[in-house]
Amino acid sequence: MEARTMTYPQEGMLLVKVSDMSMMKDIRKAISMVKGVETVTLPRRKRISAYERSLRDLEEGRVYEAKDVDDLFKQCLG
Repeated sequence: MEARTMTYPQEGMLLVKVSDMSMMKDIRKAISMVKGVETVTLPRRKRISAYERSLRDLEEGRVYEAKDVDDLFKQCLG
């Protein structure tokens, strides 16, 4: 009977989803202290343009129609 050998990948990735962003720095530090961990990187947040932000505001109903500046301030500030 022939012996079988298992081969493992040289490196792997681990994705960790964190619900409390205030803990991100501590979690990153803890993971980096584990033996065998080479790097811990955080994904960069995608910057959205003013146009994309205004479309999102429109979709979510954050749009004001006002007769003048005073009317706009009344609507925004209550």
